[in-house]
Amino acid sequence: MKKTHSFHIPVMGIGFTIDSPFKVAQYGIDSVISLVDDILLEKLRKMYCEKFEMPYTEITNKVNDFRSKRITSYLNLMNDLVDRKFESLKNYSSEKVDDIKAYLNMLPNGNKLKEDFTKLTKKGLNTHEIKNWVFKNLNKGSIDVNIMTKVDKENYFKNEKLPAEYNDAHAALRGFAKSNLNAAVILSAGLNPKLYTYMSQFDDFYPDENGQFKKRIILKVSDYRSALIQGKFLAKKGLWVSEYRIESGLNCGGHAFATDGFLMGPVLAEFKKNREPLRSTIQELLSKSLESTNRLIPSKPLKLEISAQGGVGTHEEHEFLIREYALDSVGWGSPFLLVPEATTVDDETLKKLAKAKEDDLYLSNISPLGVPFNNLKHNTKDSEKEYFITKGKPGSSCPKKFVALNKEFTEKGVCTASRKYQNLKIKEVQSKNLSSKEYQIQLNKITEKSCTCVGLGTSALLAYGLDTKVEGKGVSVCPGPNMAYYSNVMSLKNITDHIYGRDNMISRTSRPHMFIKELNIYTDFLKNKFENIKQSFNLKEVKYLQTFSNNMQLGIAYYKELFSNVTNLFEDIKVSALKELERNEAAIKQIQTGINSLSLV
Repeated sequence: MKKTHSFHIPVMGIGFTIDSPFKVAQYGIDSVISLVDDILLEKLRKMYCEKFEMPYTEITNKVNDFRSKRITSYLNLMNDLVDRKFESLKNYSSEKVDDIKAYLNMLPNGNKLKEDFTKLTKKGLNTHEIKNWVFKNLNKGSIDVNIMTKVDKENYFKNEKLPAEYNDAHAALRGFAKSNLNAAVILSAGLNPKLYTYMSQFDDFYPDENGQFKKRIILKVSDYRSALIQGKFLAKKGLWVSEYRIESGLNCGGHAFATDGFLMGPVLAEFKKNREPLRSTIQELLSKSLESTNRLIPSKPLKLEISAQGGVGTHEEHEFLIREYALDSVGWGSPFLLVPEATTVDDETLKKLAKAKEDDLYLSNISPLGVPFNNLKHNTKDSEKEYFITKGKPGSSCPKKFVALNKEFTEKGVCTASRKYQNLKIKEVQSKNLSSKEYQIQLNKITEKSCTCVGLGTSALLAYGLDTKVEGKGVSVCPGPNMAYYSNVMSLKNITDHIYGRDNMISRTSRPHMFIKELNIYTDFLKNKFENIKQSFNLKEVKYLQTFSNNMQLGIAYYKELFSNVTNLFEDIKVSALKELERNEAAIKQIQTGINSLSLV
């Protein structure tokens, strides 16, 4: 599918981009729906069917394979609604001129379609000729989906464990595979061998003789090694990765995967250098697999795209990433949370996001998955959590159980944010006769977990005035650090003009370059890791920190050369960027001295 824009809207939370395609696909903008919460998807399917007077039959949890069927039905509905809007746009009439101009005015600078349309309409409004031109030249955005591969809870029926294909991620994949979409599934959070093997059962993931796919696979990765391992694994199953989506380990929204200290710039450079070897190596494996299973082998080299996301915030950064690293697209996430025409955020949360400064955005330990999680201070879900703690009832009732994965106390998984788990864990800690100080530390670690699988979807319910009796009204929100530099609610035209350099939506001048911001976050992360282990550590932890800090030093050396040699770019921040590189380098050397002293103990 030909890309209309050089940016895409990544998945954000569970509910913030749940209907973004309905809002933006008609303008050729790609966006991503989370498939975590089938309950939320079903509620929105009912809402949209009622709004557009379409038939609706509820898919209850009594229906066999209800999760998969809910997902398929919702995605088919989104596809139908987007097609309706887009066909209406293309079915040109004099009343549609403004809608077509809105589409064209959002396009990247230099796009010939604007000029061509102006020339065409100057001849006079020949409806038939313009309609043909519109049908030929305008494309809708892709309705892509995201599956967190490790959020793959086992499910039960009458206390009998169901087969693996009924696990949450498996069912979500099946729901997408059976939908009418011609789109991509973004696989995030690492390799899940069972899930990847299961994908090979669906014909839509295989190429035709021209190398085209009805369903494409996008891998979200944060380093080259991970991309190569996962790409090879899938190729051996006969599955092709159409795009590797590189995300900053820490300068991103949602869950943060710090890798081994690999910084974004060097990672992008490695992908650029190895792009063709990656493509050819994996296609060779793919061809062997397709041949062994008597499947059709494409006659042409398969297309491989590279995109990136995480912390980009200016037109200059956007253009630099595309030119310097030959990217096919750049993801703009957190700023879109302030664009109601693109995302779904309730009013109270919208105001909190607009007011947020650097200190309001922090890397937390609230996620039940045990992965660092970007969080907004004083969000209403955390306030709700603190209320129950003060009442002596820590933990959530866990109404949805999507991350009920912990089997520490029970055969069936439970969520570490649930009241059931926290009560059991607190009793265990109480039995250890710890000092009051150590007990409080352990208690805080237990109770800080928040019910994010509910909180990250509630905003959509509040925004549309839907029932929240089961979920409650607490909202979790997970913007990246970049949110601090945007202070106003924006229109879709505002943000696209900002991305393409036609306007500026950042009023603050203190924003550091995205690479420097990420480096600062990584340095703080390394420092905190060192401080946390230095009193009690093992050799494995020390080796990890040594590898982490060495990779960061290599990244700083890369950035020094980059900022010193780049011309006609970043002139306003080049001096401060080089100073920040020196400061971080000194800080890391100091931490390395401490790490090396541990290795001698």
